Amino acid sequence: MIFPSSDSPPPGVSRREWRRRIASETPQDAPVQARPSQANPQASRLQADQAPDVQDAAQPSAPHALTILTVCTGNICRSPMAEVLLRARLEPLGVRVHSAGTHALVDHEMTGPAQALALESGARPADAAAHAARYLVEPYLLDADLVLAMAREHRSYAVKMVPSRMRRTFTVREFARLASTLSTEAARAAADAAGTDPKARLAAVLQAVSAQRGLMPAAPEDDDVIDPYRRSQETYAKSAAQLIPALDEVERVVRAALG
Repeated sequence: MIFPSSDSPPPGVSRREWRRRIASETPQDAPVQARPSQANPQASRLQADQAPDVQDAAQPSAPHALTILTVCTGNICRSPMAEVLLRARLEPLGVRVHSAGTHALVDHEMTGPAQALALESGARPADAAAHAARYLVEPYLLDADLVLAMAREHRSYAVKMVPSRMRRTFTVREFARLASTLSTEAARAAADAAGTDPKARLAAVLQAVSAQRGLMPAAPEDDDVIDPYRRSQETYAKSAAQLIPALDEVERVVRAALG
């Protein structure tokens, strides 16, 4: 069958009749182009090129596996440090951890100072060496049970991209600050009330953590991890000193949720 390909009718055919033919002869299952993401147009243009990677990242490593996503700007300093450190701590419990950047330097490895600090703090060498930066796209957020942004700007970016993830998206230091009011016993009790499913258990604990928002005021900058990119070794050390205690709190809460 030959389908009409022009909006202009041929001689002797009215425009209304031509439109009727187009409507009747176009296959009903013709593919419809997805609307580009308004939150990250550049990332949307890359989704087609990165489709296999996006699909793989959205696949849980095991049935009901919990997934944590860490987010920063370039995905070469802060978020990969958080990723590899949490992976070393939580992967044995069946938790999957990965990372992305709002303006990622795609395929770049972690910076040397970030790798060194991660290894000093317990990351596995193979994880640190294998990192390749990638853009934050919607499937990563939709798959995540917990999104840990490195700064408020990244949290806002993620929530604008997928508003439904607002209650499970925190800056990592904000999460630590709020969770510090929740004892391990209280976190475990909240999880136990949700049943045995790991995702439901973590969601219950995150609800308890999120409920502390507004009750614990803090200076805005206290919720950010400083960006060390292209800065001094001292700045890298400061960034790690802000990040690692927050990851300790994340680990504590996730372990409590898993019982």
